[in-house]
Amino acid sequence: MLIKEPFILRTIFSDMGALFLRAVRTKTVQLMSVLLLLSVQMLAQTTLGLDQSINAALKNRKNIQAGKLDVSIRKLQTEALLKKYWPQVSFEYSYLYNPILQTSILPIGMFNANFPPDAMKAIQFGTNWTQSADLVLQQPLIDVSIKRQIKEFELQEKISSSSQAQTEYDLAYTVAQTYLNIGLQEQQIRSAVTDTNRTRISYQLQKDKFDAKRLLKSDLNKAQINHNNAIQKLRDAISQLIEDKVYLLFLIGEPDIAKADFAIDAGFFKQDQLLRSDLQLLKDSIPELRQLELQGNLISLQAQSEKAKYIPTLNLKGHLGANQYTNNFNPIEANSWYGSSYVGIDMKVPLLFGEDKQSKLQQLQQQGLQYHQQREDKTAQYQKDAITAKIKMDRVIVQIKTLEDNISLSNETIRIMQERVKEGQETSSALNTEEASLQNIEAEEAIAKKQIWLYWLDYLKSSGQLSKLWK
Repeated sequence: MLIKEPFILRTIFSDMGALFLRAVRTKTVQLMSVLLLLSVQMLAQTTLGLDQSINAALKNRKNIQAGKLDVSIRKLQTEALLKKYWPQVSFEYSYLYNPILQTSILPIGMFNANFPPDAMKAIQFGTNWTQSADLVLQQPLIDVSIKRQIKEFELQEKISSSSQAQTEYDLAYTVAQTYLNIGLQEQQIRSAVTDTNRTRISYQLQKDKFDAKRLLKSDLNKAQINHNNAIQKLRDAISQLIEDKVYLLFLIGEPDIAKADFAIDAGFFKQDQLLRSDLQLLKDSIPELRQLELQGNLISLQAQSEKAKYIPTLNLKGHLGANQYTNNFNPIEANSWYGSSYVGIDMKVPLLFGEDKQSKLQQLQQQGLQYHQQREDKTAQYQKDAITAKIKMDRVIVQIKTLEDNISLSNETIRIMQERVKEGQETSSALNTEEASLQNIEAEEAIAKKQIWLYWLDYLKSSGQLSKLWK
């Protein structure tokens, strides 16, 4: 009589419970035990889509939020630079006591014929107390350095955005990889349940013959080994599923492990056309390549800014002020205030900076060449990775078809051999050998099915089309 799946699951859950028995006092293990019972897809309550998982991770992960703050900071820095074009107004006030007045030597002979022409006299200037209040206005008219600086900051903002996009790109890849692992693990559990059911039938057949003293103990031991291997395969698959689900919860920023009673969208794995579609390399969609391009552009801007240091600047300047001079402390003494003002154009022409301009420009030129070469090398690497992933996918597609045919034939052979063993027309040793062979083929198929979807994921990433998964 065939063993029903619920019986097998109860047996396995009982065995798996022993794995956690030693640590059952911890809350985490208790929750994992609950998760164990919920890990089979037929017991799951909700379905979690791949796009939903990736968007949740991008929304909740703290490193993504921190990266977005860095981009916001860059934007604020750029906005602050724009105000350098605004009028610059300052107010200055001072009240000074001069205990020692400045003395100057004047040629009094030039102003008074009563003295010899070369006569000189020391004269003190100023008063003991001075007070001043000044309002100064400066409006930039021509200053290329400000414009260059703004462009540099705007480009830095784009570089930060590209760096953030690369972080999101890598996170989305990791989430998708974990999601695919869960889906493939659920498929492996269903296959393992079927295998366990089949090996138990074979074992029970031989156990009955052994009890009737018509079978050697060595043959029964082999049947027991095959059945034990099938049970262990199911245990491992369930344990790995738990691990993958916990990791996916971590990636999407869900700290409550009890919420792992979800199922992934099984229909996603039925889209065979995804595995057979050819993709173009979209270089501009790969954040790493975009970032290298922007860094090269930044070097070019820095070279232009270096040249702009030698361009004259032109400013409109205005001043309005008043000064008080008195020998006594009297801030409001009458007839002691004198006004001053001016309005004019201020031009500055840089001549020497004490720097080697040519060496600086050559340095920037070489840095720009570095980024260009790095981008070319990375582009070639992405293209190579995309082609390699596609070749592997095509190879595994054929491999899976062969393995599926072999598994179907082996299952048919085992069913025939089980009937023949009942009737005494086939040896148990041959049946055990066929069971072990089928388990090896199924292990190869499980690996191949996992590989093909992960190769497809690598193909998407290397082609710059990973964003299809969540946008």
